[in-house]
Amino acid sequence: MELTVSIYKRLPHYDLDVSFRVEGETLGLLGSSGSGKSMTLRCIAGMQTPNRGMIVMNNRTLYDSQRKINVPSRQRKVGFLFQNYALFPHLTVAENIAYGLNKLPRFVAQQRVREQLHAMQLIGLEDRYPHQLSGGQQQRVALARALVTEPDLLLLDEPFSALDTHLRSELEKQLIHTLSRYRGLTLFVSHNLEEAYRVCQKLVVLDQGKIIAAGDKQRIFDHPETLAVAQLTGCKNCSTLQRLNTYTLRAVDWHCTLQTIEPITHLHAYVGIRAHHISFFTTADDQPNTFPAWVVWTSETPHRMTIYLKLGTPPVNADDYHLQAEVFKEKWDQLKDRPMPWLVHLNPARLHLLQG
Repeated sequence: MELTVSIYKRLPHYDLDVSFRVEGETLGLLGSSGSGKSMTLRCIAGMQTPNRGMIVMNNRTLYDSQRKINVPSRQRKVGFLFQNYALFPHLTVAENIAYGLNKLPRFVAQQRVREQLHAMQLIGLEDRYPHQLSGGQQQRVALARALVTEPDLLLLDEPFSALDTHLRSELEKQLIHTLSRYRGLTLFVSHNLEEAYRVCQKLVVLDQGKIIAAGDKQRIFDHPETLAVAQLTGCKNCSTLQRLNTYTLRAVDWHCTLQTIEPITHLHAYVGIRAHHISFFTTADDQPNTFPAWVVWTSETPHRMTIYLKLGTPPVNADDYHLQAEVFKEKWDQLKDRPMPWLVHLNPARLHLLQG
């Protein structure tokens, strides 16, 4: 299974210009709202037409602007799960799933529908209408409808965005299980890094219609090359930098001098560190990049604490902070009663040197 995409499309606020290849894996398209993720899927599905370019799936050309090829959407063997599911309100669950099977013999269509009802745990709901279903049930019906035609390519556009946290987690697990048995290719659109990381093997990061990073998900997370990639992959601490020498910089926004392991070049304009990579010492022990810090304020989730820190001097107000650190609550219980200032350590091996 193989998909090659190289398309250009003029849009009101930017131009979509993307090229990538998918081979036998689930590829995540990650980016903020309006970055071009959904439009890319729509062009692949044939719902939108690029201004120029080419889309080839399994050596079959779906779109080629030079050769005037534009295969209709219904003939592309593509399954599409929309963000809002797009179920037909006047059709039952079984009829929604069977919608794309009208050219098959009736008994074959019925057998495929039964298989999807069983696979998606929808047995007993066949005769219900969409308004009689929960959000999770609607999502499973939409996924069954996308898979029942046995497509070569499955396009998933933010499939969990309308669901609550518990249901999202349950259906995400089911989707991962379903994709492990699916023989085709999958493109998964999300603006949520952790969600894309769990579902996909590789990532393409989009910003304003352009690909700014692509490849193995862990490599992109561990080694973001630009400020935009770092921020889109969840790095909450970024500062402009002033290069002092090959391995020393001034973090301008954090008011501190840092030692690095990676050489600092003239291309590097920012330094970043992820919130969960900030650590706390009881004694400095002459470790580089260790500074006195004051807790400005905190926020919490059920399991973690976010600690807003001011380096060097006490804060003036609640907005006077440099860094966000994240720790599990067990760690917070060990930290919270320590007298100020705390000793904060920015591990040189965890610093990201970033281009603009």
